[in-house]
Amino acid sequence: MKCPNCKESELAPVMTKNGVLVDYCPRCEGIWLDRGEIYYFTKTPKYLRWKIKDGLKNSRLSKILNPHSHTPLVGLPLRGNKMVIYYCLKTGGVWIDKEVLDEFLSEKNFFIKIEIDKNTFPSELKAPVGAPVHLPNLALTSGVTLFILYGLLSLILISLVNLGYLDPIIALIIGVGIAFVQFLISPFLMDFVLRFLYKMRWRPLERLPEKLQTFLKDISPKHNIRVPKFGIIYDGSPNAFTYGHVPNDARIIITSGLMDLLGEDELEAVVAHEIGHAVHWDMLVMTIAYVVPLILYYIFRTLIRIKTSGKDKSAPVRYAIAISSYVLYLISEYMVLGFSRVREYFADRFAGKNCNPNNLASALVKIGYGLAGKGKKKERRKPQLESIKAMGIFDPTSAVSLAISSYHPRFMGRDVDKDTLKSVMRWDLWSPWAKYYELHSTHPLIAKRLLALSRQAETKGESPYVVFNERRPESYWDEFLLDFLIVLLPVVAIVLSAVLFFVKRDIMFLELGVLLLGGTYLLRTFFSYNFSFFPEMKISSLLKKVKVSGVRPVPCRIKGKIIGRGVPGLIWSEDFVLQDDTGIIFLDYRQPLGIWNFLFGLLRAKRYQGEEVKITGWYRRAPVPYIEIKSMETSTGKSTCYVFRVKIIVGIILTLLGAVLLVLK
Repeated sequence: MKCPNCKESELAPVMTKNGVLVDYCPRCEGIWLDRGEIYYFTKTPKYLRWKIKDGLKNSRLSKILNPHSHTPLVGLPLRGNKMVIYYCLKTGGVWIDKEVLDEFLSEKNFFIKIEIDKNTFPSELKAPVGAPVHLPNLALTSGVTLFILYGLLSLILISLVNLGYLDPIIALIIGVGIAFVQFLISPFLMDFVLRFLYKMRWRPLERLPEKLQTFLKDISPKHNIRVPKFGIIYDGSPNAFTYGHVPNDARIIITSGLMDLLGEDELEAVVAHEIGHAVHWDMLVMTIAYVVPLILYYIFRTLIRIKTSGKDKSAPVRYAIAISSYVLYLISEYMVLGFSRVREYFADRFAGKNCNPNNLASALVKIGYGLAGKGKKKERRKPQLESIKAMGIFDPTSAVSLAISSYHPRFMGRDVDKDTLKSVMRWDLWSPWAKYYELHSTHPLIAKRLLALSRQAETKGESPYVVFNERRPESYWDEFLLDFLIVLLPVVAIVLSAVLFFVKRDIMFLELGVLLLGGTYLLRTFFSYNFSFFPEMKISSLLKKVKVSGVRPVPCRIKGKIIGRGVPGLIWSEDFVLQDDTGIIFLDYRQPLGIWNFLFGLLRAKRYQGEEVKITGWYRRAPVPYIEIKSMETSTGKSTCYVFRVKIIVGIILTLLGAVLLVLK
């Protein structure tokens, strides 16, 4: 886009100091804001909207042109005839000159504050991708992780033996037997489940694409393994996963959607990733690792459910071991998740060594399209595939995020819009919430995998798939800690009142707890559902926002077309996919009772397919970018969601109930 003012320089994406991306002219230092983006820079959006409407009464046509449509903008004064910004009557876009930006900052009480972070100028973004991501020694990591996991398990088993709750032979059988049986039968069980529930069919090597045949015949002997057995699931959802006992009996399962969506080189890269899991013995190692949290949780549940007759003198010790087992279960669960993420990086690196790393990066992006319903073929996907998502090439939740970030109507059928892709990567790489969600995932965040593959490509002399060397303009931990505190407030109220009750033995603390629960629940609801003002925005503008989470939303209104359901092919899916002229985003239709969601999806959702709609709601990331619907309007009617209203009512009832109980006491 050419600068609307000097008409010579190209506008470049630059971050502001509050974490919002804007289009900036490096020559005249003005900025362009798309529809609704100006409301990111004010704490009084209603007042700003009123000032814009009032300024339009005195607006005059200018020579400044919209950089998208090249239509004239109107000069719109915000204070008398001063502080003129340039406004597009058709699109709602805004151009602000450097002089006005400086005036915004010079006046302490002015209601708009926009400060460019000059460390993120385009010239700063052309640095090399960087050194390859350092990965620890895989054998050492595996050995240490399994040693610690089984050390935790042995600690509990030994305690049970010494206290007389468990015979030593039984302890040994539990520790070894469960691991052996699970490892022995799980591949055959998977064969049965995939064949009869997912209609998977085995395909001989000679029936695979010719280029893939050649690749498999070359790579398998090179790594001293047999050519893996291939199965095809005839489903439009593009995915791939591996299972088996050892490298020589590995099964690689791919979907027909994957074969339809990817080019030959990209398909090779995905298969190489799966072969990497086999070569690294991931099937065996991860099975052994997953047994530990399974047994620890089993011990916890067993000890809690033990019932004794008469006075139970052993209860304190038993409960102590049960609680210890649960704590160790949580520790081991997170260790296994972290272990799984490390092995995913190694599988990516294996694919990058045997193929062009950019092919796998490109495949990840295309798979993201497919999981968001953007594949070539519109085959119906089986909702049951959700049960095996942990074995896929990556978490479908992350894939949805990637699809949304990469999609742009102008780029369909061509290369991915890298600028839009990087807009969403900023949240993945900068937001503490992204780290929180990754902590609970079997796979690394897609942005991190893309960067690792890009660095690997550069070390092989290839151009990196994506360059992301932008400096984070500020720390986002203060917002994260506030969000997390807001989430925990009702829990803190319950725990605090319960502790005081057991210590003081006074019923007043339970009544006080009801009052605190109601008050904190109301506070969390009002924080999570800001409904004072819903500015009209574009999807691309929402994706630029870094300070957003599942708790901290951006109120908005979006106009677009419903192009699909949230779960393609599922007849009772109540969620939607919305497209406007800048991108796609998921819509979360939510009612207070699950049965309402089911009936809406089954009986009414179909009528919205292909409809032009106006959505009012809250944009969130958790980690998928989505809009929680407040209301959905079409030419024929309006549908309203009542979750936030019911939450307010529940909070008020609890607060009043607690107050009444305290007064009556």
